[in-house]
Amino acid sequence: MRIAIDPDLCMGAGQCALVSPDVFTQDDDGFGAVLPGREDGAGATLVREAARACPVRAISLGDGPAG
Repeated sequence: MRIAIDPDLCMGAGQCALVSPDVFTQDDDGFGAVLPGREDGAGATLVREAARACPVRAISLGDGPAG
């Protein structure tokens, strides 16, 4: 599963990092970011829940490799 955060939509609510801290974090400006090496979502059971928790739907999940 490919994970991406749209920087134009993200408002920095931090729900992704709260729900799935092994995949998401917040950058220096407080916006959501996918941790390096976790763009493929491997082993992250809470990634889908984190995407649902995003109040502005900035997280996209897709099939196939990240990139």
